[in-house]
Amino acid sequence: MTFAVLIGLLCGFTDDAADSSLRVMTFNIRYGTAKDGENHWDKRREFLVETIRKFAPDLLGTQETLAFQRDYLLAELKGYEAFGVGRDDGKLKGEMAALFFRKDRFERTDGGHFWLSETPEIVGSKGWDAALPRIATWVKLKDRKRDGRPIVFLNTHFDHLGKQARTRSAVLIRDRLESLGRDSSVVVTGDFNAGEGSEPYLALFENNRKAPSLVDAFRVANPMRANDEGTFNGFDTAARSGERIDWIGCSRDWKVKAAAIDRTIKDGKAPSDHFAVTAVLALSD
Repeated sequence: MTFAVLIGLLCGFTDDAADSSLRVMTFNIRYGTAKDGENHWDKRREFLVETIRKFAPDLLGTQETLAFQRDYLLAELKGYEAFGVGRDDGKLKGEMAALFFRKDRFERTDGGHFWLSETPEIVGSKGWDAALPRIATWVKLKDRKRDGRPIVFLNTHFDHLGKQARTRSAVLIRDRLESLGRDSSVVVTGDFNAGEGSEPYLALFENNRKAPSLVDAFRVANPMRANDEGTFNGFDTAARSGERIDWIGCSRDWKVKAAAIDRTIKDGKAPSDHFAVTAVLALSD
């Protein structure tokens, strides 16, 4: 499904359906101090915000987000609340798995962070064969538009080198969701640095653990696997053939209405070195 078709589906919802639907976006925004020349953060940040606004997510998970990027998004994306800390010191140092949610729709009742390592509570800890510290950030949200189960929204970024670390990180998240997601509906976003069918993918989505069972929203909405589902573009707007490494997962009580890879291009440029992934979810009454 193309992103244009997804927007068309959104526009075609009735008011009641729109009220009960949940728009989710995951977006690796590329860290803002990278020496990217014509693709430097200062030259693409407005376009990136435009891309987010176009989809208008209720929940937005970002990766590689530095503190000044989080603050810029928060200032430009009116009506959102942000939650995230730097992975290096648990404060402002290092990349964040910063997440955003609409303040008019959600009330945050809980939230926290854990590191993807053998010692998840130790700030800045690096796990297994990972090259860098990695973090998961989560919030528990009360949906003001409907009574019922709260939503646990978790956002993360797996290591780019550590093969064992990626798989163990997926297992850790599933285990954590066993308690965090109890009596809740769950949404997981992230850059997982692994493709469909990989060990981390199976660890996160296979229905063989006590933890809440998750589904891959994109594959539910697009059952036939294609050759143009790559989400890392390296600022090459024609890139399509790589792995789909950016995922949106959700618990099985969600109905996946639509999901897409947002390949928005402007003046021959992409807003980031990853394409965003989006999904529209709905809970049955």
